[in-house]
Amino acid sequence: MNSFETDLFRAITSKGFVIGLVLELAVLMTAGMNSELFRVCVPVLCTLPYSTAWLVEYHSGFVKNCLPRTSITSYILGKILACGISGGLLEVAGAWIFTLLYPLLKEGDAPACRFLLLFLSGMLWAVLSALLAAWSNNRYIAYGGSFVIYYLLVILHERYFKQLYCLYPYEWFAPSHTWIFDEQGIVLLLAGIILILIYFYYEILRRCIERV
Repeated sequence: MNSFETDLFRAITSKGFVIGLVLELAVLMTAGMNSELFRVCVPVLCTLPYSTAWLVEYHSGFVKNCLPRTSITSYILGKILACGISGGLLEVAGAWIFTLLYPLLKEGDAPACRFLLLFLSGMLWAVLSALLAAWSNNRYIAYGGSFVIYYLLVILHERYFKQLYCLYPYEWFAPSHTWIFDEQGIVLLLAGIILILIYFYYEILRRCIERV
């Protein structure tokens, strides 16, 4: 397998992915998909599978063994794409399993999110977490930073800028307003932010690897 395939396999078979999936299902079965609890869990659970993978390999020195087998670009993109995809898959897998069981569990609590938007939202916060990990060299900032930024955006919208719903994280996976280009407008926004975050992640890791 190439670098990306290896990283993706490790991400979706990791303890973090399993733990995150179990926790999401527990939240959904307890509170439902429309709950505040589920919404605030989105930027947390998606970071569990692979957001600190780079730090683990960097601190252990394992990165020195990986680089001779692949290029720097392949190594970096494999890490960040596996992190983002596994984070998005975790969110969607939990929601999908819940909707299969949904008629037996939460009658009257209709699903409020779309799977594609939920996947991209999970991917965005997972990628942001990986970026914070690379920038800060600290796993605690990686796991907590995404949630802090997420909740800050929620507070700013609800208290000060209620008209700027495009910056409201809840809107990104459970829209309640009419967007330009409808759902495609949200997809474009999230994809654009993800690409920007990936660029900064790449630059940070490239400089770190050059010093290895």
